[in-house]
Amino acid sequence: MPIEVRPVAHGEFFPWHAVYTGYAEFYETPLNDEKAVLVWSWIIDDANEVECLVAVDGDDVVGLAHFRAFARPLAGSRGLYIDDLFVVPERRGQGIATALIEAVAAIGRQRGASVVRWITAKDNETARSLYKTVAEKTHWVTYDKAL
Repeated sequence: MPIEVRPVAHGEFFPWHAVYTGYAEFYETPLNDEKAVLVWSWIIDDANEVECLVAVDGDDVVGLAHFRAFARPLAGSRGLYIDDLFVVPERRGQGIATALIEAVAAIGRQRGASVVRWITAKDNETARSLYKTVAEKTHWVTYDKAL
């Protein structure tokens, strides 16, 4: 059965949570119930900017992409930003991450966005080897100021 990429359904909290937990573990970031419920509430709230696509094989959620729109003032356009992209380890290398990225890109084209953007960890060589085949690495350096 081919992989289907589609918006996550309201009743898919637990399948989504299982994959998102894997993402959090990959980045060694604790995902407690409170945080998971908060993120889920954003995803299912049409008034919130966070959206979620899932990659599904039959009844199994095997990947996800959280994304949101952002303004690009200097470009005079809008873009889509992928905050989280994850495929369960046993399903990697099957084109699922590419399918998720391309699905976000298709949404961006429909909405008139000019770019899809994301970041990854510098040492995530597996992901970076894929990303260089589907997008252009920028020269920008990212900074965070904790509040």
